[in-house]
Amino acid sequence: MRQENPRFAKTPPPPYCAVIFTNTRARDDGAEYEKTAARMRELAAKQDGFLGMESARDAEGFGMTVSYWRDAECAGKWKKNAEHLQAQQLGREKFYRAYRARICTVEREYGRG
Repeated sequence: MRQENPRFAKTPPPPYCAVIFTNTRARDDGAEYEKTAARMRELAAKQDGFLGMESARDAEGFGMTVSYWRDAECAGKWKKNAEHLQAQQLGREKFYRAYRARICTVEREYGRG
């Protein structure tokens, strides 16, 4: 019997859209960043076309979050969400020293666990 890893997003068979957000934190302000990040996870999960999210951060402040969407249109609507736009502004002004967002189509998926 296949055992699912609870940290992996449960995505459908491809194709679907992935937004890969890599970043380096500007400083550790802890509570405000964590509160904002938690709210964005909660809000994204309510958006049409949201499929799941995976996130990790290392001890030096480098992080990566991948959100999965039914298609690029749904991902685009998430980028334009009013509350998400405010969080993006906070990210540019306070949270991140550097960041990149990459949007792609997942064409193939395979793995274990």
